[in-house]
Amino acid sequence: MPARDLHYGVVMKNRCIIFLLVVVTAVHAHGQEPDLPTQAKTGLRKACGFFRDKINTEGGYLWRYSADLARREGESKATATQAWVQPPGTPSVGQAWLEAYHATRDRYYLEGAVLTAHALARGQLESGGWDYLIEFDPAKRKTYAYLADKNAAGKKNVSTLDDDTTQAALRFLMNVDIALERKDAKVRASVEYSLEQLLKTQYPNGAWPQRFSAPPEAAKFPIKKASFPEKWPREYPAKDYRGHYTFNDNSITTMIDTMLQAARQYDEPRYRQAALKAGDFMILAQLPEPQPGWAQQYDADMQPAWARKFEPPAVTGGESQGVMRSLLKLYAESGDKKYLEPLPRALAYYRKSLLPDGRLARFYEMKTNRPLYFTKKYELTYKDDDVPTHYGFKVGHKLDAIAKEYDRLAKLSPDELKKKRPPELPKVTEALVAQVKAILKALDDQGRWVDDGKLRYHGPDDKTDRIIECATFIRNVGILSRYLEATRK
Repeated sequence: MPARDLHYGVVMKNRCIIFLLVVVTAVHAHGQEPDLPTQAKTGLRKACGFFRDKINTEGGYLWRYSADLARREGESKATATQAWVQPPGTPSVGQAWLEAYHATRDRYYLEGAVLTAHALARGQLESGGWDYLIEFDPAKRKTYAYLADKNAAGKKNVSTLDDDTTQAALRFLMNVDIALERKDAKVRASVEYSLEQLLKTQYPNGAWPQRFSAPPEAAKFPIKKASFPEKWPREYPAKDYRGHYTFNDNSITTMIDTMLQAARQYDEPRYRQAALKAGDFMILAQLPEPQPGWAQQYDADMQPAWARKFEPPAVTGGESQGVMRSLLKLYAESGDKKYLEPLPRALAYYRKSLLPDGRLARFYEMKTNRPLYFTKKYELTYKDDDVPTHYGFKVGHKLDAIAKEYDRLAKLSPDELKKKRPPELPKVTEALVAQVKAILKALDDQGRWVDDGKLRYHGPDDKTDRIIECATFIRNVGILSRYLEATRK
């Protein structure tokens, strides 16, 4: 061999050794074993396979299952022919499938997402949205006005915006529609129909109700500024509150997020306008001084109103924070300073209203600003020593973060506002690697993550102590997907 060829071979061999040492050093610097990406891929496929083969009902999912799959539930007991729409149910599980597909480009996960999207399409109501659950039993389906069944005679036709139910279903369906390049007729039709119905259901002032079965009669809902009633009933009146203008459980804020997503994905100005119109409602709904916050819900006269027996007419320290974040989002979207205008006085009011422990009350009495609570017998009180445990009557706050974002946005020029932040790409970190290892270690031979715990709606006699949680599946699939996307990139 010529000397120069021998020298070249030695140099290349040394370079390869150095390269391999660098790779190995970088890998071990993160505490990552060389075959961890392979383990993550295998574990992800195993876990999703178990959910698809053993858990899904016609492509739908619930909230939790006993480890032997004999008992199941969403926000109540459920049967083997039901799926839950309300997160962390069917659309949340479907979104996890979609994240796995984007991370791996394995069409197995896309097929799983499409199966779930078709389940949601079968559960869509004539009114345009979704109920909390979907019934797949053919006989029981006849009581519902499911769009896919063309069963207008079905009496159950109430779509709900409560707890991000319809919104989560629609956002997931839109994501699947884009992933399929709008080529799946069932998904496309479901998205288009829901968006049209939600536009029709928006009130003239920009609000949405908590639940609906048909568009509102506009004449019955004049556009007014929020005000306090002269007096209000201290006992629960048991009236239907579902048509109230509703911030409760962030119904309108998640509707804004959904409409902005639709506007981006479909380049349709009407969806963006609907979101901005909801922001206009938020401005109208700000209550007057000295309590410039927001209520959970308002009647047609734009005054705070009762909802459930533990949700009185009051200024809320909970949902108001979601309102403020939405106003910031709409300012960033539009550059219109009217969306910033309510925030300084609202922030000042809520800072003054902090409880001694640093939290906010869920309810402040109108005009006096005294924190309101309920006894376990659901009697209004100013004391917090006998409250029901199923509801948070005190809430944490993010006032500092809201104020910081307000200051940041207020300083930006119109051109700077138009520059959207690029999405953060996932990175392999020691913390992420540690999470992946823990998740893979917890995965059993069947592909299950089984948690210690009980079913919540099967009564005190239920002996279940090991459960399969959809929330755990969603979280773990999300972490594995982020890790695999980071290693793929």
